[in-house]
Amino acid sequence: MTDRTGQIAVIFVSERTLDDDTGYAEAATRMAELAAIQPGYRGADDARGEDRIGITVSYWADEASAIAWRRHPEHAATREAGRGRWYRWYRLHVAEIGRSYGWDRG
Repeated sequence: MTDRTGQIAVIFVSERTLDDDTGYAEAATRMAELAAIQPGYRGADDARGEDRIGITVSYWADEASAIAWRRHPEHAATREAGRGRWYRWYRLHVAEIGRSYGWDRG
């Protein structure tokens, strides 16, 4: 468990369309790889249900790192493609994590 106290959480909640699953998968892989090499990136968690509703939380060292990711040209282009093809809707929430803890069976 990574302590994320003080990090910025960018919470992306979306519903996928039925369009272009292959293109979406390729773009999602590329965005994960690209995000991982950005300054200030601290990791991500994601889940998507059979209803095509998904949540991705990316973690950033600070607000400036999260904003720089939003402004990254390739990320911006992929976001526009998502609006046109891959998402019915999405919501984005940004928050500072005030407390972080976890538990694992084991």
